[in-house]
Amino acid sequence: MKKLLHIIATPRGMDSRTLQISRVFLDAFKQSHSEWVIEELDLTKEQLPSLTMKRVDGKYVLLGGKELYGDLKEAWEEIIAHIERFLSADAYLLSTPMWNFNIPYPLKHYIDIIVQPKYLFRYTDSGVEGLVKDRKMVVITSRGGDYTPESPSRDFDFQEPYLRTIFGFVGLIDIRFIIAQPMDMDVDLQKARIEEAKTKAASVAKEF
Repeated sequence: MKKLLHIIATPRGMDSRTLQISRVFLDAFKQSHSEWVIEELDLTKEQLPSLTMKRVDGKYVLLGGKELYGDLKEAWEEIIAHIERFLSADAYLLSTPMWNFNIPYPLKHYIDIIVQPKYLFRYTDSGVEGLVKDRKMVVITSRGGDYTPESPSRDFDFQEPYLRTIFGFVGLIDIRFIIAQPMDMDVDLQKARIEEAKTKAASVAKEF
């Protein structure tokens, strides 16, 4: 049985404009992918492990091509559990608003935890090899401003380039973005953009 991991990076719950769109995606996905399991990971509620000095020491052990040992191995148990949970999925739905032109800090925390050598990538003689292969991701996001290519604010969008880069680094290159913007400029425009994003979300979910 295949699994879709829904990673949530907004603390607003039912009031989240991002999650309004994600719910449409999930409803359509369930209808067309009844054999799939959907697992939810809410990063705003999850107690993510901090990257202490000991845990960072463990990362350098892995970068050196060695195995974790002793108290370093013990210190990494929570990190490895999150990595294994991420890798257990066959596809991903990432629900994240734009915060300060980028991603919310709980999502950055999560990425810093799971993107680890040996597990999500490795160095080879020909360069970096991403180990998260043959998987897809859909990113659903809402933004207060307008960061479309024709907008004067387009260069302030560090969210999509970062997410494409970091997940591409680990091998996840099949990424679709569903973006609702602008959300904070006009109420009628906000409603129209959300409805457009919902329509796209339903379409993407069916063909996913």
